Amino acid sequence: MFNRLKSVEERYHQLEEELSNAEILANQKEYQKVTREHAEISPVVETYRQFKRLSRQVQENQELLEAEDDPEMRELFKHEVARQRKELDACETELKLMLAPKDPKDDKSVILEIRAGTGGEEAALFVADLFRMYSRYAELRRWKVEILDAHPTGIGGLKEIVAEINGKGAYSRLKYERGAHRVQRVPVTESQGRIHTSAVTVAVLPEAEEVDVYIDPNELRVDVFRSSGPGGQSVNTTDSAVRITHVPSGLVVICQDEKSQHKNKAKALKVLRARLLDQMQSEQEAKIAQERKSQVGTGDRSERIRTYNFPQNRVSDHRINLTLYKLDAILDGGTLDDIIDPLTTHFQAEALKGLRLG
Repeated sequence: MFNRLKSVEERYHQLEEELSNAEILANQKEYQKVTREHAEISPVVETYRQFKRLSRQVQENQELLEAEDDPEMRELFKHEVARQRKELDACETELKLMLAPKDPKDDKSVILEIRAGTGGEEAALFVADLFRMYSRYAELRRWKVEILDAHPTGIGGLKEIVAEINGKGAYSRLKYERGAHRVQRVPVTESQGRIHTSAVTVAVLPEAEEVDVYIDPNELRVDVFRSSGPGGQSVNTTDSAVRITHVPSGLVVICQDEKSQHKNKAKALKVLRARLLDQMQSEQEAKIAQERKSQVGTGDRSERIRTYNFPQNRVSDHRINLTLYKLDAILDGGTLDDIIDPLTTHFQAEALKGLRLG
């Protein structure tokens, strides 16, 4: 790691020399390229220099501590060394994060899929609750949410909903939401006041570009039919809904939210592309044998990543043993970062295990 940091610092010096070169200053395109790279690695170099400075200070004070006979001075040096070691550890962690490989998908928009698992109508109602939470979270971050497909139930629930959340960094913030979400509450239809447990599955797929996944048109079966959902007279009287089947994988995507068959087909292809990319990556990582199992499981209560307990106003994320007693605020979307931030920190720490600067 030190060799890599030294190389970055050497490159930084080269760039500074280039920025004083008259030929580069005269070439606008080349000048922009050099300044961009200089700005990108400047934080790394500054942190590396701070790390080296702290290392020297710790070493110097440690030597003074070992040579000092006066108890009061020894205690002073001991506290100073402890403080500087703490700063050094924080600086080292920051450097590791800077040098750790970035997930190339982090800046992408996402395809969000939420489906009712066990629990019937109560699960469907919680699908609607979660979608409202993610929509509100996206709104606060000025991301655009577009529904691609939805299957509502009679009393305000959703059997499933597929939506695109368009915004830079959406995947980096939402990728740890994938999995089974368990809800415990008293259903509005339950006269005895008993707590029911239901489950909902969430999939978060990075949006795939055409260059990421090639789809052979000859491997697609496209069917059109009349929409069964709301949308006005024209939706129900024209064949605007589209079902696309990718024959090799067996993946099926249905879109019927738009009145235009062309728009529904474009949306369906977008979802299909994201699912195919997710499937390819899952196979490469050898984590699953079937499409999207690593994200959503079977919808069984036992495969939960998080529990929402309404009687206790409690949310618990089981991956990091985090419990918060503000379920209402989290479901409103405004404080969802109180879960996302600790999750991000945890998984970053896991990725950094074994990475050393020495």
